[in-house]
Formats: sequence, C-alpha cells, structure tokens
Amino acid sequence: MRIITGSARRAKLKAPKGQNTRPTADRIKESLFNILGSFIYDKNVLDLFSGTGNLSLEALSRGANHAIMVDCSLDSISTIKFNATHTKLIDKSTILKADVFATIKKLHLKQTKFDIIFCDPPYHQDLCLKVLQMLHEYPLLTEDGIIIMEHAIEDKLPSDFHQYTLLRNQKYGSTTQISIYELKSNKSED
Repeated sequence: MRIITGSARRAKLKAPKGQNTRPTADRIKESLFNILGSFIYDKNVLDLFSGTGNLSLEALSRGANHAIMVDCSLDSISTIKFNATHTKLIDKSTILKADVFATIKKLHLKQTKFDIIFCDPPYHQDLCLKVLQMLHEYPLLTEDGIIIMEHAIEDKLPSDFHQYTLLRNQKYGSTTQISIYELKSNKSED
C-alpha cells in the first residue's frame, strides 16, 4: 500500500496488524482517483471508517485542502497518525478516535460541510446504508459534493436514497464495488 501520486508520491503506508482492517487496494484506489481527476483539488474531505488513512492521504497528496479521518479503533488511529506524519500530510489532517455515527451528528451541529465523504466500513454489516441514513438526517455534503462508498460486491445499495442519487457504480474483481452518490438537486438542474 502506497501513495500513488502527488506530494507524497510513492510513500509506503503502514496497516494495523491483524485482519480487522481491510485497506483499499492500490489498483482500486488508482481507478477511483482517475475517476475523480482534478475534482479533488482544494476540497475538504471526511473519511469515515478511515482504517489506515489511505484514501484521505491520497486525496491530500493530490491537492485536497483538509481531511478529517474518523475511526473507533485505537490501532487504526495510531496507524493513521503514523501514515499522516510519514507522508508529511499531518498538518492537513484531523484524526479522530470516535464513533462514526456520533461524529456525523457532531459535525452537523457545527455546520461543517465536506466536498468529498469517503465511507469504507467493514463489509457485510449494512453500514453503508446506515451512513446514508445518518447523512440524510444530518447532512454534511456541500452542494456539489459526493459520497464515495466502498462495499462488498454482494451489497446492493439503492440508486436513490432520500436526497442522494447514485452517480456511478464500479465493480472491482469478485469482492469490491464503489458507489458514488451526489445530491439529487444537482441532477435536476441539468
């Protein structure tokens, strides 16, 4: 696992020991960031179930403005801090050891908005749907923002969910897919 391009290009990232963290594979990450292209530049990022910080650190390396990385695991938080320091992106990072759902509520109360929300929870626990529901109740997305969800190939996420609509779905191999959501209002203006 490494940073693919940008200011921290080729920096190797550490992962927590054991099987509790499943970092996004480099080939999936590269494909995702090719889809995002220059959209990433100067954006504010929220990374839920951050694990290693892999996605946020890639975004920061490519010019994102700031990233808040949230995970409830002490091992993951320690790893994220190491990776953010190692890549020299710590000054653009806020790392929170916290429950994802409680954090969504707190950020909403502070009226914090994000251009990109990454969500890569443990597979097979319906957590993507729960996050979408929380983001419906406690919106955090900017008007032109997107939610990027990495989930198991078997998980079927809706094409429309309250104010969100599926912009793109991409399958990777036999285990993973990425679903990208945007606000419905963006579609109706076209």
